[in-house]
Amino acid sequence: MPNAARLVAATCLALLAFVVSGQVMDLMPAGTGFGYFTWVNVTLGVLVGWIVMGKRAGRGTTAAINNGLTGAVVLVFWALFVQGGYEMVRQALRNRFDSPLEAVLGIFRNGADFAAILIAPNVLAAIVIGGILAGLATEQAWRRWR
Repeated sequence: MPNAARLVAATCLALLAFVVSGQVMDLMPAGTGFGYFTWVNVTLGVLVGWIVMGKRAGRGTTAAINNGLTGAVVLVFWALFVQGGYEMVRQALRNRFDSPLEAVLGIFRNGADFAAILIAPNVLAAIVIGGILAGLATEQAWRRWR
C-alpha cells in the first residue's frame, strides 16, 4: 500500500543511486560508454526504496539506521547484478563465452570487477552515509505522515 514512508525511501535511494553512479563514472577509464547506466541505477533505487525500505519503516531509530544500511546494500547488490548481466550480454554477443555456464559465471565475474571500483573511500562513504540518512528520513516520514 502506498504511503509517505515508501515514497521518501524510494526518493532517497534514487538520489543515492544518482550520486554514487556519478562517482563511479568518474572512477572508470576515460572513453567508457555508460549509456543508461545512471537511469538503470536510479530505477533500481526507486524499486529497492519502495519495496525493501518502505515496508520496514516505523520500528525506531536504530532499526531505521539498519533499514537504511540494508537498503543501500540491497541497492548495490542489484546494481552489480544488473550491470554485470548487461556486460555479460554484451560479451556474449561478441562470442566471448564458450558455453552458457561460462556466460552465467560471467555475470558474477563482471559484478565482482565492478565491485572492486566501489572500494574507493568516497564511494563507500557515500553509500554508508546516504543509506543511514535514507533510513532516518524514511522513519521520520513514517512518524509524520502515518
